[in-house]
Amino acid sequence: MLLFANVGNEYGKLWDFWWAGSEQRLPPASVALLCIGAVVGTLIGYSGWWCRSVVSATSFTLIGVVNKCLTILLNVLIWDQHATPGGIFSLFVCISGGLIYQQSPMRGASGKTEETEGSGTASADVETVELMEKEQGQSSAQKRRG
Repeated sequence: MLLFANVGNEYGKLWDFWWAGSEQRLPPASVALLCIGAVVGTLIGYSGWWCRSVVSATSFTLIGVVNKCLTILLNVLIWDQHATPGGIFSLFVCISGGLIYQQSPMRGASGKTEETEGSGTASADVETVELMEKEQGQSSAQKRRG
């Protein structure tokens, strides 16, 4: 990116702009808003990485979908050029498909009890706990080796 800025003579343009007369410069409020926008954008990126590290991939995707739904809702309420009713309907069909999605059972899962066979969510919780215990065991073994 820095190479493209150099090829496009952006550094020279920045230097000329910085030393230009006061009538050609941006107002200080505009520069402050630009800096605030850069900081907020960076924080949004880091918060996305943090969120991804504390929730599952499925939950992170669901958070993204809800965010898109809120964005579309605001778009419909505020502006006159927005998604068509067919597009919004298609979005809700996709979301409905995601809501009824259920992870397939693990192959060779042993130790199923009567209370986990009756409910898909209970067996998924047991699988999640088993997976977390397995990951914690691996991480502690790596710490002992390191």
